[in-house]
Amino acid sequence: MQQPYCNTCKRFLADRFVEGICPYEECKYESAGGDQCENCRKLLNATELKDPKCRTCHSTPHIRDTNHLFLDLPSLRDKLEEYINNISVAGSWSQNAIQATNAWLKEGLKPRCITRDLKWGVPIPHEGFEEKVFYVWFDAPIGYPSITACYTSDWDKWWKNPENVELFQFMGKDNVPFHTVMFPSTLLGTGENWTLMKTIIVTEYLNYEAGKFSKSKGIGVFGNDAKDTNIPVEVWRYYLLTNRPEVSDTLFTWADLQAKLNSELLNNLGNFINRVLSFVAKPPGQGYGSIIPDTIGAESHSLTKTLAEKVGTCVEQYVEAMEKVKLKQGLKTAMSISSEGNAYLQESQFWKLYKEDEPSCSIVMRTAVGLVHILACLLEPFMPSFSIEVFKQLNMQAENHFSLCDEKGEIDRARRPWEIIPPGHKIGTPTPLFKELKDEEVEYFRNKFAGSQADRVVRAEAEAAKVAEQLKKTKVSDGGGKKQRPTKYAAEVKPKTAEPEISIARLDICVGKIIKAQKHPDADSLYVEEINVGEGQPRTVVTCSYKS
Repeated sequence: MQQPYCNTCKRFLADRFVEGICPYEECKYESAGGDQCENCRKLLNATELKDPKCRTCHSTPHIRDTNHLFLDLPSLRDKLEEYINNISVAGSWSQNAIQATNAWLKEGLKPRCITRDLKWGVPIPHEGFEEKVFYVWFDAPIGYPSITACYTSDWDKWWKNPENVELFQFMGKDNVPFHTVMFPSTLLGTGENWTLMKTIIVTEYLNYEAGKFSKSKGIGVFGNDAKDTNIPVEVWRYYLLTNRPEVSDTLFTWADLQAKLNSELLNNLGNFINRVLSFVAKPPGQGYGSIIPDTIGAESHSLTKTLAEKVGTCVEQYVEAMEKVKLKQGLKTAMSISSEGNAYLQESQFWKLYKEDEPSCSIVMRTAVGLVHILACLLEPFMPSFSIEVFKQLNMQAENHFSLCDEKGEIDRARRPWEIIPPGHKIGTPTPLFKELKDEEVEYFRNKFAGSQADRVVRAEAEAAKVAEQLKKTKVSDGGGKKQRPTKYAAEVKPKTAEPEISIARLDICVGKIIKAQKHPDADSLYVEEINVGEGQPRTVVTCSYKS
């Protein structure tokens, strides 16, 4: 084949090292890659790019001949199309997955190069190709069975057992053809009985505020950023799943996250659970002393009977959505049970029933606690840490789930909410499950994650400079065998827009002498050191290794 060669860098340019103008007239995107255009999503060969440039030195590459290995897709077309036509229906492929796959087939399958002129990657076990590596979208899917083989010698019970194993795969839309065309073709081409993908679940793009997420430009919230906000993990999971771009691109905004947390998690879900369990936990005369009351005649209690029918319908819809991997719909359906529970509490006016009709109040409260248990079960796939906390407050093991189905696998509508928690069971201590996200916090986060990566560094350095300036005022012990204790200093860092509830950093500062240092046995860049700080016994610490 022919491939761009950079005379300046003295190497062939693999896909990610060359870019140019997309050759398709309807696109003409100016930063198309060597294997795919990010704008129109069409696959490319690097030689098709107009005005190509080396991404390293920006010089214009020349075309040279080079030998590579190819996956012979045309010879596999019949088997591949049969697989796609059958399994896309049986596996309920999402529409965007079907469209992306059909686009490849419509353009016509061509031999696909599966090797690259790179130094890094999986080496080619073939004579004459020692200086080349496999193309990532050939070797990466093979990593799925190989990582299973690293885990267990019985890996083929999953990967060569299509009669008993169903393979589900989740990904963004730009990776679809590699999993619906290239990977299945690789497996089909072996002639062996591989477990082929049944269901593929594809998402569109999640954009950030007014534009796109960009790691290089520092725009958006990424994994480490989300952790640093101290917003609980279940809140992040809930928001991202309710905002999941299943059909079209969606938008992350701080205002939307705030609204969903405050209205849906706090005021709906959290309020219902806390309201129910707090009332049950009240002492006798005000509540039930944390003991689940007995119920008689719940079947004839009209309000409770109506609720049970609604919840049964919701559970059926939830199971159907989850079986079809409609995660967004499944979560929405589960949350609707919480809304039904709040309406049930309001309509029953349980606080009046407790004084006027205690048997009816017992029915309402035991039923409501049953709903709490149902919610903990249904929401576990979405917010596992939330469910663990709810079971703790119910004083139950998280493993003690009730079954949604009967022995035949059908939805068990005969199971009533008031039957889930037995009378006499003692619940745990109720505590609020969610905390309000305030306007000033939202504004702080919006400003913090809106700038470029360079801006973030400047802000961080400015804050560090403030701390350093304050530390100059701190008295420090010399550690030279004296009994003097290190002076403790508290510094509070306040950005321009004050972050609410910033914890004060307490720093123990002292001078000491390194007595012994050796490399950490389980790390490449850490040392275990013994340091004498003048307190009798040396301290053992782990430090990072820095190059000067």
